[in-house]
Amino acid sequence: MAKVKYFYDPETLSYRPIDGGKTLKVSNFFLFLISSLLFGVFTLFGLLSTDFLNTPKELLLERELNNYEFQFELLSQRLQQMENVMENIENRDNEIYRNYFEANPIPQEQRRAGFGGVNRYKNLEGFGNSDQIIATTKKIDILSRMLVVQSNSLDEIQALAEKKEELLAAIPTIQPIKKEDLKRMASGYGWRTDPFTKKRRKHYGMDFSAKTGTPVYATGDGIVKRADNRSSGYGRHIRIDHGFGYVSLYAHLSKYNVKRGQKVKRGEIIGYVGNTGRSVAPHLHYEIFKDKNKINPLNFYIDSMSPAEFDAIVNQASEENQSLD
Repeated sequence: MAKVKYFYDPETLSYRPIDGGKTLKVSNFFLFLISSLLFGVFTLFGLLSTDFLNTPKELLLERELNNYEFQFELLSQRLQQMENVMENIENRDNEIYRNYFEANPIPQEQRRAGFGGVNRYKNLEGFGNSDQIIATTKKIDILSRMLVVQSNSLDEIQALAEKKEELLAAIPTIQPIKKEDLKRMASGYGWRTDPFTKKRRKHYGMDFSAKTGTPVYATGDGIVKRADNRSSGYGRHIRIDHGFGYVSLYAHLSKYNVKRGQKVKRGEIIGYVGNTGRSVAPHLHYEIFKDKNKINPLNFYIDSMSPAEFDAIVNQASEENQSLD
């Protein structure tokens, strides 16, 4: 039941009911409706400006942002794992690979150089998650630098390995005459009696006594630089340039099996034992040069004899006897 409102009538000195009519009721209703609408609108704007209420789009963006942050965290962890793997590779590179090939290790300052000075991450500042983005970007930059330096190092190691393999193939490391073809190791490197003057003089090679026509083998890979008899005392002889400062000489040959400029491999027949030049009997005079200095060939027989055989030839070579040339 609707409430009845009254007013005091001074003429009748009594209270009489107020009759507003339909117009007043309708106006009051619309006034209430407009007031309620305005209140609702202002309340909605107030709530939207706070964190208590988000629109569906904002909720979607928030979920995407949380997902990106989670993905960033996963990426950061994976980058850390990759950085740890790279550090392990760097350690092996410095301590094993570069050490084996006699190369200087790469310092850590060089592996991570180029990140000082100006702030290269200034454009990433000022965001809500700037710290996370900058930290991840730094890890990517460091890892990129590590990969570049390590790649260059591996290229260098590969080149050194190829040179090392080439060096090992070039060094004269076998006996120039097979053991079964030898009569004896007639004379070694050092002071010996000259067969012609009977005086002591320095013998700069090793004499291998063998029959005329016995095959002579290249002791390492190289290029034939000389195959002639135009050097005093050597008679028919061959000189092979092995590279890396090594040259081997084979003298008093009966004939050649190679010619000047020819490439030869270790173990290839290059000539045959003879008695040409300043020689008193068929034999091979063998010398090795390193950087143009004559050195003892005995130090290079590592591929052609057992330890016992090597000891025996050392004992024979140390005897101060008469040389054959």
